[in-house]
Amino acid sequence: MTEKRDYYEILGVAKDVSKPELKKAYRKLAIKYHPDKNPDNKEAEDKFKEASEAYEVINDDNKRQIYDQFGHRGLEGAGHSGPSGFEDIFSSFGDIFEDFFGFGNGGGRGQRVRRGSDLRYNMTIDFMEAAFGSEKTISIPRMDICRTCKGSGCQKGTSSETCSHCHGTGQFIQSQGFFKVKTTCPYCKGQGSIIPNPCRKCRGAGKVEITRKVNVKIPAGVDVGSKLRLTGEGEAAPTPDGTSGDLYVVINVKPHKFFQRDHMDIICAIDISFVQAALGDEITIPTLVGEEKFNVPKGTQYGDVFKLRGEGIASLRTGRRGDQIIKVIIKTPTKLNQKQIKLLKDFNRLDSNKISNKLKNLFKNL
Repeated sequence: MTEKRDYYEILGVAKDVSKPELKKAYRKLAIKYHPDKNPDNKEAEDKFKEASEAYEVINDDNKRQIYDQFGHRGLEGAGHSGPSGFEDIFSSFGDIFEDFFGFGNGGGRGQRVRRGSDLRYNMTIDFMEAAFGSEKTISIPRMDICRTCKGSGCQKGTSSETCSHCHGTGQFIQSQGFFKVKTTCPYCKGQGSIIPNPCRKCRGAGKVEITRKVNVKIPAGVDVGSKLRLTGEGEAAPTPDGTSGDLYVVINVKPHKFFQRDHMDIICAIDISFVQAALGDEITIPTLVGEEKFNVPKGTQYGDVFKLRGEGIASLRTGRRGDQIIKVIIKTPTKLNQKQIKLLKDFNRLDSNKISNKLKNLFKNL
């Protein structure tokens, strides 16, 4: 059997070490050999357990006195066997691990300030509201602190009591062979305390359901899937000293009958006649801010694309507006009178660039 090392040597401290210095030394080793930082490293795991066992003894005045006088054999005679596993270690030294690794032992004591749940609200807005921003008031059902008991859950003039079953820890630790299993206390449901005289308004929950009106400012440039975060407008915290969660408003945008969106640009399709395309023309087109004159160039072809700079949607990040993309669609007339038919036939006879002539020349060359 391997002889145990000296506890002071393990922690790298002198025998007259003070408790603050002792805690500092243990923290340093705990960080260095913590299993999360050393996955699948048996040597680090053993050193972590060794340091935890040493700290447990030296930090306890009674155990330290026995160890200083009689050594390891004295502790064995007093029934001390050290922590049996990681769960036991975290249960004993939760405050240290909470400070350095962001979690505690999960018990009712020394917990961090608890936070309420976040809420989600799906909001559908018009295309123009997304383009230029808007302001809306919505009604949100949520759990809030009971005003009658101020969140304590206790009837006025009474208070909660420490759970006698788990002694305020909120958990049971049961031994099963070589292992220790930690479970939530079924009597206080992990709270560490019970309420003998519950508040009549909230029935001991400390919270009641309310409907709260919230003002939402929608910035210009939001798009489908944009999320607006309203801090503190979520569920109330589980405990009176906690903080409320947040409300996330998720945006959906109705399609527009004329415009389509492509990031910060807007796209529209404009119908013109083949005469306007051939001769050019000045037409009026809709924009986000009203109507605007636009000159169709002579010889415009089907599918030609034009841009109106800065007539798109503003960027949420930079505020710079995108462009308006104009796609030209040349419409072929379907109903012609006799005069129109004659004019078109005359034009066809005079057209040296018509497709049939080009095809004939192509086949001759082949």
